[in-house]
Amino acid sequence: MPGTLVLDSEGLSKLYRKDRAVITLVQAALEENVRVCTTVMTTLEADCERVHPARIQWALSRIDVHDVTRPLADRAAALLRDHRLRGHEYAIDVVLAALARTVPGPVTVLTSDPEDIGLLCGSAVEVVKV
Repeated sequence: MPGTLVLDSEGLSKLYRKDRAVITLVQAALEENVRVCTTVMTTLEADCERVHPARIQWALSRIDVHDVTRPLADRAAALLRDHRLRGHEYAIDVVLAALARTVPGPVTVLTSDPEDIGLLCGSAVEVVKV
């Protein structure tokens, strides 16, 4: 079972900026038929100020960008309630975590915030700091 690699905003930003470590992880995942994905909200949060729009479009064309559907938002809201967190501060992270908890496993999340993402994803998801 190949699994899924999920990119948070820092993972996605590093992919945009051609970070060698992230590119190596994403390329290896793709070669092993591991799904690489993120959420549409994460694409809004990712730092792309110094990146040419064509580079961003190329990077996004190689990964799955999931829409925020009503069922995904419902799962995210449940995670917020379960952890007694407020939506405005955790909105993008909790949607990413809800996605990570629903995609085919094993699941790995590349993140700059392993504490929050780890809490929201639970023990079934491997969290790797980038």
